[in-house]
Amino acid sequence: MNASYVLLLAFGIGIVAGLRSLTAPAVVAWAVRLGWLNLYNSALSFLGSTATVVIFTILALVELVADQLPSTPARTKAVGLIARIVLGGLSGAAVAVAGGQSLSIGGILGAAAGVIGAFAGYQVRTGLVRALKVPDIVIALIEDLVAIGGALLIVTRF
Repeated sequence: MNASYVLLLAFGIGIVAGLRSLTAPAVVAWAVRLGWLNLYNSALSFLGSTATVVIFTILALVELVADQLPSTPARTKAVGLIARIVLGGLSGAAVAVAGGQSLSIGGILGAAAGVIGAFAGYQVRTGLVRALKVPDIVIALIEDLVAIGGALLIVTRF
């Protein structure tokens, strides 16, 4: 597989983490578990373990619900942004390694894309809510679908 393409996918999964911090690693963990991403004999092989898949799946589902609550802090605040950097980096590294590329470069790309996805996602979401004059939950649910669909698209390219 072309190195540039793999690194673009690593960046893309980071963007997903910027939208929904736990969706990216949950989908990556499932992809490893199902054999779509090969991380065997790598430092990231733990992502395919039953425990990791269950934990990330539960956390991702909780995040999808919590995101709809008005009391949920903005993704651009420190805690949410740090989560997106770390989980974008982890997911980007996994995608890069599965494509035969550098764990470090994939991690850096995923982390940087997590920041970009967080700020761009926030701007797009708030802009659409204002422009379309619809409740935030409508755009939030569409964003959920984009994040899940995007992650699935990325991990099925291998």
